[in-house]
Amino acid sequence: MMSKACATLMTAAAAVSIALTMPVAAQDESAPVGERYVPTIWVDPDGCEHWVMDDGAEGYMSPHVTPDGKPVCRPGLLCGLMSTDQFFATDQHQVTAAGRKRLQDWFREAIPNNRYFVVAGHTDSRASDEYNMGLSQRRANTVAQVARSVGARIEDVRAYGERSPRVPNTSAANMAQNRRVEIYCVR
Repeated sequence: MMSKACATLMTAAAAVSIALTMPVAAQDESAPVGERYVPTIWVDPDGCEHWVMDDGAEGYMSPHVTPDGKPVCRPGLLCGLMSTDQFFATDQHQVTAAGRKRLQDWFREAIPNNRYFVVAGHTDSRASDEYNMGLSQRRANTVAQVARSVGARIEDVRAYGERSPRVPNTSAANMAQNRRVEIYCVR
């Protein structure tokens, strides 16, 4: 009687063992052969990192975030800080002839070391926010047009108006520092 119970137990154990190993065997047979995912980090024009896995045919990307969900972004390389007083008349977005030449020379020198550029326009706080946003956009667009005229690749043109001052707008000297066009270089 004992041997019959042992035989039944052994048979049941064998059946369970086979049942548990069959999905593993089936998985091995269906696994693609020869595909290899290559992990990397892609940095967007804002400097934010994205985790990327690519096998050559298709890929997957996910933003790199901190544990609390904030994007991980590298500081931009500010390579050009131009006072708009040197290039534009008050309340104007057309660049002066001397300003155009200086910008063209600057971009020609910067192009070989950079893949592309991001141009950002800023103003002081003397006019309305709406007006300053428009003026900073027009000035940034003008600088981007000059850059493109000498072969620079402009990835993005941004306007900040008075919303991102370098210093408080409490004096004429401070306001002059805030009237600027920033050029970020991406290598």
